[in-house]
Amino acid sequence: MTQVQAQSANVAFTRWIDRFRSRARSEGIRDQVFDRAFQGVRYNADVIQRDRNQSEFTKQIWEYLDSAVSDTRVRNGRAALRDNGRLLAQIEDRYGVEAEVVVAVWGLESAYGAYRGDTPIIEALATLAFDGRRGRFFEEQLIAAMKIVQAGDVAPRGMTGSWAGAMGHTQFIPTSYLAYAVDFTGDGKRDIWSDNPADALASTAAYLKRFGWKKGQPWGVEVRLPRGFDFGQTGERIKRSPRDWAAMGVRAADGSVVPNHGRASILLPAGAQGAAFMIFDNFHVIERYNTADAYVIGVGHLSDRIAGRPPIKAKW
Repeated sequence: MTQVQAQSANVAFTRWIDRFRSRARSEGIRDQVFDRAFQGVRYNADVIQRDRNQSEFTKQIWEYLDSAVSDTRVRNGRAALRDNGRLLAQIEDRYGVEAEVVVAVWGLESAYGAYRGDTPIIEALATLAFDGRRGRFFEEQLIAAMKIVQAGDVAPRGMTGSWAGAMGHTQFIPTSYLAYAVDFTGDGKRDIWSDNPADALASTAAYLKRFGWKKGQPWGVEVRLPRGFDFGQTGERIKRSPRDWAAMGVRAADGSVVPNHGRASILLPAGAQGAAFMIFDNFHVIERYNTADAYVIGVGHLSDRIAGRPPIKAKW
């Protein structure tokens, strides 16, 4: 963007902010909070560039999993589980979500807190809302962000995250934060930004519980399909008990019958020649965080590996 374009964008952006004030007022945002939130905020051309240049190339699932469940991420996940063991046990006890699952989300969202993002959230969301490509969505997130500031959970300058508005250790967007974040430490703030990950990890467990997480049920189990299996029986809409799948010749990767964890589907994320999984209701709970199959399998398999279970056996 040239200097002239940048100056023009800033003038238009300033006018947009002035108009947006009335929308914020109608949503209960006090003028004093609005002024604090927008102090020093400028049109952020870098945010728009990153939004425009999102790669259209989608990694193949095995390439994604090579990174998502790399030896380094597994090793760091086990260290995170060990170092935060007491906290995670308390969270698991309260919300009924296994510690390894919470840690796996943490690992994929911010590499266990190492990459939480340092973009000012109010500025990023305002720029994206002004840009208009997904204006309604980002205006909604911007109002939610100002409600978080108004509640006193974080100061505007401390509200940082990704260029797209996801925040903290486990990358909550503002509307999800308002609906599901919890104050686990009891200090009166739902602080997902601090170096202490307690509120962020508890908020993730609360979120998964809210959408129906069943403790003790796997997200999925790698399976072997029998020769001549009817691939028309695969996909999330077809559900059978593990016993019924076993009667059709479906076995766990180690050759055993999959235990009865509830009704399940057969998923072939890389097609008939790749790995096969029997997926349960908890698969769909993780989908509430991110709908991509690769992400759900990434979280699920990373949690398995952190817990000491083996790598995926099948060739992709």
